[in-house]
Amino acid sequence: MLRAGRAVLALALTGLWLVPAVPDAWADEVRGSQRQVLRTLDLADAWRVSKGAGVLVAVLDSGVDPVHRDLAGSVTEGRDFTAGANPAGVAPSRLHGTYMASLIAGHGHGPGGGSGVIGVAPEARILSVRVILEDEEPGFRTFNTAERFENVVARGIRYAVDHGADVINMSISKELATREERAAVRYAISKGVVLVAAAGNEGAGRPEATGYAPYSYPAAFPGVVSVAAADRRLRRASFSNWNPSVLVAAPGVDILGAGPGDEYWIGRGTSQATALVSGVAALIKAKYPKMSPALVAQALTKGATRRPSGGYDTGMGFGVVNAPRALAEAARISRHTLTATGKGAHDPDRPMGAAVEPIQVVRRDRHVIVLNGGVAVAAALCVIASLVTVGLTVRRARTAPATTEE
Repeated sequence: MLRAGRAVLALALTGLWLVPAVPDAWADEVRGSQRQVLRTLDLADAWRVSKGAGVLVAVLDSGVDPVHRDLAGSVTEGRDFTAGANPAGVAPSRLHGTYMASLIAGHGHGPGGGSGVIGVAPEARILSVRVILEDEEPGFRTFNTAERFENVVARGIRYAVDHGADVINMSISKELATREERAAVRYAISKGVVLVAAAGNEGAGRPEATGYAPYSYPAAFPGVVSVAAADRRLRRASFSNWNPSVLVAAPGVDILGAGPGDEYWIGRGTSQATALVSGVAALIKAKYPKMSPALVAQALTKGATRRPSGGYDTGMGFGVVNAPRALAEAARISRHTLTATGKGAHDPDRPMGAAVEPIQVVRRDRHVIVLNGGVAVAAALCVIASLVTVGLTVRRARTAPATTEE
């Protein structure tokens, strides 16, 4: 993972290596390599309820190969917000974005889609929005230093929302946030769009002054589902950031996915974990399309397995996402709403600032509070004393000897 100046966006991925294009005779090895992840998420059970049909997942990344055999027919190429960073005539490599898209909505290929990569939501569609260059691209330095690219993520979020995205996957990270990004996140949430982002990969280093691993944006924005990576034993992967922004975790080590040109790649990082969680969010939105982002997040957390002792920790959040349990929780809460209305409720589509209704501050005098408290205690003691007196009088009346008339 890259760490640099204020404008640098990094792919939330720590290691990646190539698996040669797999001949059809070996195709079962690709699906076999996914077996542990599919089992961890319990996707066989989840697919009886939802496969993501009708949902559009925007992948804000380095671009997606629309003709990879495991994604063909499922990808719409959206806007490239990095245009002008690479020299003229240089085509994007689209490795990382294709990889993430396949984990979300890969449908495999061959008879019955039984070969190649299967994603968490194989019937979902992908909207590719290019907001980052990969470090081997010649325009990488220009992209990460030119001021005109500072708010590509904010523009990408708004573009995805305006083009019908139900879920936005952001397997990217940035160490500093901008006001434009925060406003774009609010805009997306106000439109009912679920945002999922990578917690970041600096967790193996020394803690910062906060006592935690670095915060990563857009994951650390309120309302965004921040995803940590779990290792094969379903514990926090050593590289995965830990801090209070982390909401849930998903497998992020030795994850196989598709790459451009019908290739397959294996890697690790919070990128992969994020894509898997976006896939589960797509399953929920397909079944309950009007469910608010806050309730989708609640379903993800409530349905998690391998919950930390105490229910939450900053490394794994509320635990490892489980698809059928999340869908079951979504079914339970699907008729509820977490939208505040009435006087004092803030419209999330409006920026915070001077135009917002002022918050009324109630000032309380501690001396008055103590005096009133003392009066209340004294009154209570008087009441107790009265009750005791009445009780003793009644008892004497009841125990007095009977009298007879002569």
